[in-house]
Amino acid sequence: MDDLLAQAEHYAWFCMGNSGRMAPTLFLLGDRGPLMFCPGVFAEVAHKDAFANLARLLCIAHDASAVVIAMEAWMKLAKPGETLDLTEPPSEAFDRQEVITLMGESRGGPKQKILNIVRSGNHQFFGLVEATPQFDNVDGRFAGILPSPDLPSQDRLMAEALLKIKGVDVRKPGTTVRLTPPRR
Repeated sequence: MDDLLAQAEHYAWFCMGNSGRMAPTLFLLGDRGPLMFCPGVFAEVAHKDAFANLARLLCIAHDASAVVIAMEAWMKLAKPGETLDLTEPPSEAFDRQEVITLMGESRGGPKQKILNIVRSGNHQFFGLVEATPQFDNVDGRFAGILPSPDLPSQDRLMAEALLKIKGVDVRKPGTTVRLTPPRR
């Protein structure tokens, strides 16, 4: 898990240093070896949900033992002695922080790392600094991505079939798919 987190952090430095941005990226260790999946930038909340679902399917299809999702995010923290206002989205908060989140899971449990994005006065990327505090538990759409280790083999075949329908060839790593919002 530590190696996978280190690879994700290295990739974050690479992306931010070259373009000042980082598209959401999945790193996993599966029975076929390591895999990296990058679907592109999210324009809508539905794209985030679709990526989380694809990540779960990829973990099932590859019998993943460890996974890290790395992405840019906005973060807000409660001031000392105050409770966090959950009605205000972090992206709209005046005191928000721009971060890279590295959310990892393995059979040994979850591990995460948050890196503050440092930009110069002209908003160009300058560096990443490990954020404090780190959090013990992570919740939300990108938590619980790793499946149970005792899934039946038919679940793996079903995940492969669903990925193929979505245009992701599990036997050909590196395939990029365009995430479209679910039909209503």
